Amino acid sequence: MKAKLVVGTVGVLALSLVSACGSGGSSGGSAAAGAKGPIKVWLSNNPEEIAWGQAMIKEWNAAHPKETVTGQEIPAGKTSEEVIGAAITAGNAPCLVFNTSPAAVPQFQKQGGLVALDGFSGGAAYVQARTGAAADQYKSPDGKFYQIPWKSNPVMIFYNKDLFKKAGIDTTNPPLATYDQFLATSHKIMKSGVAQAAIWPAPSSEFFQPWFDFYPLYAAETGGTQLVEKGKATFNSDAGKKVANFWASMYASGASPKEAYNGDSFADGKAAMAVVGPWAVAVYGKKVKWGVVPVPTSTGKPADQIHTFSDAKNIAVYSACKNQGTAWDLLKFATSKDQDGKLLQMTGQMPLRENLAATYPDYFKTHPEYQLFAAQAARTTEVPNIANSVSIWQTFRDAYSSSVIFAKTPVDAALSQAADKINQLASQP
Repeated sequence: MKAKLVVGTVGVLALSLVSACGSGGSSGGSAAAGAKGPIKVWLSNNPEEIAWGQAMIKEWNAAHPKETVTGQEIPAGKTSEEVIGAAITAGNAPCLVFNTSPAAVPQFQKQGGLVALDGFSGGAAYVQARTGAAADQYKSPDGKFYQIPWKSNPVMIFYNKDLFKKAGIDTTNPPLATYDQFLATSHKIMKSGVAQAAIWPAPSSEFFQPWFDFYPLYAAETGGTQLVEKGKATFNSDAGKKVANFWASMYASGASPKEAYNGDSFADGKAAMAVVGPWAVAVYGKKVKWGVVPVPTSTGKPADQIHTFSDAKNIAVYSACKNQGTAWDLLKFATSKDQDGKLLQMTGQMPLRENLAATYPDYFKTHPEYQLFAAQAARTTEVPNIANSVSIWQTFRDAYSSSVIFAKTPVDAALSQAADKINQLASQP
């Protein structure tokens, strides 16, 4: 399940697509902005989300017989972003996609494929009221919202309690808070022989892979700093070097293999830990006796101070939509308190809603395994919403792979060179 969602964040082909709509997105101020009528929407291929989407649409259609919604899974393709980008170019994108990757929004916007939610009455206010201060991370450089923050899977460290017990490691309060503790615990796992790896992040070169190794720890180390801020790379710093050197030590010691694993190393018992979000509770719950802790920091920050990567999927209104008034009303319906609660209940994913735990106290009381994720959801860091986003991440990944994973380039030099290239990319339209 998750493999599809992760892969769905890839948007490489979108970089090469030629816009059929010109640059920038629609303001929502056209005649279509107020038009009402039938619309089509795309849902992700996650079975739980499909079930939620079908139920939501059924409820909407019962109350809006003249504005019926037809929903389907995102059509098959190498990645969902490639499919969406191609639909934008062809002019036949749906009205809403309930799986829009924040990393792809700058390119979709550049293609002219997105509608600024600010153009709808109360649009920006609605986004900010629902999500709170965290909504600012999702603004585009022009100050407008071309996506509504929908749901997140805040990344944490899952650990296999059975394997930890066999290795003689405390399963209630495992020593994983600092880099030194994490390295020592990883060494103990490897020495005991209970698993092939302590933790096995994908060592492959796709641009999104830093979101599940470097970026969560960088967010935690810096208190929520994004990879690029104010048009400049931030990671060529003491904090960035600490994170990179931590992972370099994991690879050098063999605790994190340099070879890719064909499958889920944590679910298969090949790795004692994994870097994942709450989607994994349903997946691992019956296979693995798991525990969860925040990602480590160099000094072992308290859990309530740790930020991490959001792994969010959002909703956008696409400019090919002829009945944008209905699309906007459906978007608000689908992100209402009631529907967010149903999404939480059916998927275990965290709605990007302010004061989440206090909003749904009964759910978290009866699902205590999700409480840590709800607390972490209040401190998430998103990918920067900037032009050339995918190229920037690919540049970073290439440097990281060469230095951290394969030790071909010194870490300091790799980060410095990557920062220079990324600064150039960030300065381009």
